[in-house]
Amino acid sequence: MLIAGPTASGKSALALTLAERTGGVVLNADSMQVYGDLAVLTARPSDADLKRAPHQLYGHVDADAEYSVGHWLNDAHGALRAAWAAGRLPILVGGTGLYFRALTQGLVEVPPIPDTVRAAIRGGAEALPSASLHDRLAQLDPAAAARIGPNDRQRILRALEVAAATGRPLSQWQAAAQPPLLPPESCVRLVLEVEPDILRQRIDARFLAMLDAGALEEVKRLAARGLDPARTVLKAHGAPALTRYLAGTMNLPEAIAEGQGDTRRYAKRQRTFFRHQLADWPRARPEAAMDLLHTALPPQFG
Repeated sequence: MLIAGPTASGKSALALTLAERTGGVVLNADSMQVYGDLAVLTARPSDADLKRAPHQLYGHVDADAEYSVGHWLNDAHGALRAAWAAGRLPILVGGTGLYFRALTQGLVEVPPIPDTVRAAIRGGAEALPSASLHDRLAQLDPAAAARIGPNDRQRILRALEVAAATGRPLSQWQAAAQPPLLPPESCVRLVLEVEPDILRQRIDARFLAMLDAGALEEVKRLAARGLDPARTVLKAHGAPALTRYLAGTMNLPEAIAEGQGDTRRYAKRQRTFFRHQLADWPRARPEAAMDLLHTALPPQFG
């Protein structure tokens, strides 16, 4: 059972309810909720949630560690096997589209792109329209250009970076992808959708609730660790703004507004990813999602 959706869409609550009804186990598919240091700011399940149903792959990675899609796939494989062996329904839930794409389409193991290459590609592209960049990609990698829309700037830039850094077109790397751990036809899939205006309201309200629940104290403790600024966890939505507030370079209302805005922009990127990369996944509003999932359950869990 795979449940994807943008941040604050209610997917974790849906997965928890489904786990309670079926005796299932909730498996995390969110790249920020794997880290142990920001439980509140990344909206990890609460202690009360953990008592209602088993959860795995949450908070098991230290903030000072780098954690890739490949690492998550290995961890997810182990958690899936354990759930199946115990006769439990595994319910993977999260907002990281790359995790779901790798899980159901296979992992493309492209080497890391050096920062110098990324900066050169993106710096040279700033003044160019996406259509011009797409024309450049069509010359370097016609197969990738045929799959990427001329207005999908981020994916175009990614393909250009891969070609520049590795000397091989992205399409060649994709052709050598590892087979999927869960082929799409073998599992129930769902993208949870919420009206954009409602989602924005939820995001703003949740950020304030996170502050009341101790998010600022979490960020303060994390900042005190003196981690490499490039660490992924330091980019958690809201963390940079709250860090600047703690450093005295931004007042609290400004930090709140920036944190909320950053999260709203992320939700928009998530919706775009799901629309393009998980295009064949069924969609449902929160109020209809449970009925849809329940009718699709395997007989032993229905």
